[in-house]
Amino acid sequence: MGRIIAVCTSPQKGTIKKDVKEATFIAGHGIQGDAHAGPWHRQVSLLSWQAVEAFRARGAVLCHGCFGENLLVDGIDFPSLPVGTRFMCNDVLLELTQIGKKCHSHCDIFKTMGECIMPTQGVFTRVLHGGHIRTGDVLEVLPTKHVD
Repeated sequence: MGRIIAVCTSPQKGTIKKDVKEATFIAGHGIQGDAHAGPWHRQVSLLSWQAVEAFRARGAVLCHGCFGENLLVDGIDFPSLPVGTRFMCNDVLLELTQIGKKCHSHCDIFKTMGECIMPTQGVFTRVLHGGHIRTGDVLEVLPTKHVD
């Protein structure tokens, strides 16, 4: 179980996302008003607060949304979870579709620090059921169903 530290969106791709404190999630689409929303597998990005803090401890100056993450979450080690893992927050149901992604055109963080954590620490989900998420809400990792 984790706690939402920030809910971030941006109107354009390739820009730092802004912490908007709460957002509407639309099934099969993503976050209302976010540039990355649409009918694909990377509708919502998630990043662990612990990963960001570890990176910050190495001297990086960071804001919520600097890595392009939609949800910054305290208490969940996202890259340790398998694709297909589902998360529930209020009425919102997310499904993990991708772990990591290449840092496109070397973002400002990469240029300053020589690396970016999104390729190894960021994960992507699609929205299976919509609703609202706000800062402080609880994000639950749902048990995986095993097929024998």
